[in-house]
Amino acid sequence: MIKSLKLVLSDPYLKPYEAAIQGRYDYAANKELELTAGMPLKDFADGYLYFGLHKTDTNWVFREWAPNATAIYLIGDFNNWSKSENYRLSSLGNGNWEGIFPLDAMKHGQLYKLLVEWYGGAGERIPSYAYRAVQDERTKVFSAQVWAPEKRYEWQCKNFKPSSEPLFIYECHIGMATNEEKVGSYTEFRQNVLPRVKQLGYNCIQIMAIQEHPYYGSFGYHVSNFFAASSRFGTPEELKALIDAAHKMGIAVIMDLVHSHAVKNEQEGLGNFDGTPYQYFHAGARREHPAWDSLCFDYQKPSVLHFLLSNCKFWLDEYNFDGFRFDGVTSMIYRSHGLGEDFRGYGDYYNLNQDGDAICYLTLANKLIHQVKRSAITIAEEMSGMPGLAYPIKDGGIGFDYRLAMGIPDFWIKMIKEVKDEDWKAGHIFYEMTNRRADEKTISYAESHDQALVGDKTIIFRLIDADMYWHMQHGSSTFMVDRGIALHKMIRLITASTINGGYLNFMGNEFGHPEWIDFPREGNGWSYKYARRQWELVDNQDFYYADLNRFDADMIHLLEQQKRFNQLPIEQLWDKEGDQVVAYKRGKYVFVFNWNGQKSFPDYGFLAPEGEYRVVLNTDAKTYGGFELTDDSVHHFTQPDPLYQADGKGWLRLYIPARSAMVLELCNSDK
Repeated sequence: MIKSLKLVLSDPYLKPYEAAIQGRYDYAANKELELTAGMPLKDFADGYLYFGLHKTDTNWVFREWAPNATAIYLIGDFNNWSKSENYRLSSLGNGNWEGIFPLDAMKHGQLYKLLVEWYGGAGERIPSYAYRAVQDERTKVFSAQVWAPEKRYEWQCKNFKPSSEPLFIYECHIGMATNEEKVGSYTEFRQNVLPRVKQLGYNCIQIMAIQEHPYYGSFGYHVSNFFAASSRFGTPEELKALIDAAHKMGIAVIMDLVHSHAVKNEQEGLGNFDGTPYQYFHAGARREHPAWDSLCFDYQKPSVLHFLLSNCKFWLDEYNFDGFRFDGVTSMIYRSHGLGEDFRGYGDYYNLNQDGDAICYLTLANKLIHQVKRSAITIAEEMSGMPGLAYPIKDGGIGFDYRLAMGIPDFWIKMIKEVKDEDWKAGHIFYEMTNRRADEKTISYAESHDQALVGDKTIIFRLIDADMYWHMQHGSSTFMVDRGIALHKMIRLITASTINGGYLNFMGNEFGHPEWIDFPREGNGWSYKYARRQWELVDNQDFYYADLNRFDADMIHLLEQQKRFNQLPIEQLWDKEGDQVVAYKRGKYVFVFNWNGQKSFPDYGFLAPEGEYRVVLNTDAKTYGGFELTDDSVHHFTQPDPLYQADGKGWLRLYIPARSAMVLELCNSDK
């Protein structure tokens, strides 16, 4: 029993649920002891060092967990894919199987599978701990591949630690990061995209679709092989070279980790692996996810916890990732998967709809990850707002470093779709950007990959629509283009400048990439046309895309100049609903927004800390595709007012063009 839960002390509304939160804490502590018998959690999660295929100095060793199997054979290039006693595994008990083979039994690059037999049946399977799986181009069938290059990758940038806060995350997908209509590679991303990320100022990339998945169009969310880096994009060494290069640039690398569900495929994945449908997954009605056409892990089983925790450690240890964005956390922590739930009050978080075993797993995963790498970053993709998700475990939380502020992109979609420009309330926008639990850090974003998929629209497409096809070249803009470009910058600036943790942008959205993301599928003739990034658009200085890209870079670099910007208090200075103007101060910066599309305001005054100010960023600057209606070389001085001098404030008077925002810096300020 912990004396007092800081989580509850920080939020009195949680007091009625203190017993439930305490029970959650105790359950995770007891489960850890049950699993580890007192050893450090990081020493327990070594499954990848034991299971799977390993080459030693004297032989090959292969191990697998398949409790329902009656016999297991290795079949592959080395034995003409035939069942052979020379490649038969022996039972070790407790569902574990082992085979020890001479060094000439197989070699690097050969393909193989398991032939698993059980009472009443048999099937070919890819090992659960397969380090690499590859797809035959002709048959589209996946096989495991022996991966034991003579020389292991040698890391050049050792002991890398992510930059101090805030996090500026560039969410990306390796395959669609190329300009060509094809699947891009790790090497191409390293050579062509990483320099762009560095130039933009982002200090972290979040890579999607790393874990192997049979269907490219799943965006990597239907995982089949949890320990295999997707071979579509290249080799393990090429992925390591990408991560190494990012670290040399000072860029952290986190990956989307999908532990919320698994693909239903049997030959490629874990479904029915040993002839039972419940080896890794729930039995009965809870086995299949009702919305995702996938299988749901049973987090109560010790062997499943061992598998998933080992997977967390594997990516940190083997590939030197700096952390994870956990996918589908809402689906994990509620028995309903969050489907049809409103989550209107605290009672909705403690109404027996919660999956205590999944919450326990996430708690242990966060503890493990930070034991393995103290500087690791963990982010929860969670939309219900469960209190304590991004709160220290020792204080009653689940232990994530950040949670995604998923309500912000939903808010922007609703505003753009449903509210007329003249009805946009500046104070309401500011409230929505800052409405969060004060003691949990979030990652704010205006849009991610979710808003770019077919069936949805990016912000720029919602704002400009068909005019994007004909009027994005300088000199040919329309009202829709001018409005869209202006709001695109303002939306990003207010989202990024109000963070309390970090900011995220999806690859290409920084410059208003046109159209949607549509992966090759039968419905589009298996085309890659929309599963790529048109970098030539942003590289062409005749297009407004280059201007938006320039603004994004200058915005990120400006916010990065103030260390731990996200931890600075946000002081609202002004909010006048009729004018649609809001201003706030953060550190040495004052942010001023005029959301009014009809009125520019000359000599507009609001109270600000006394002093001399200079404009350091203006969305209306010509270099950002604006009209440059102000002279930003002019410095601005506050005018004293006896009523407010005791507070150290005076009237700051500015010309604020319609639909624009500016950032002013208090000169000679060390605040």
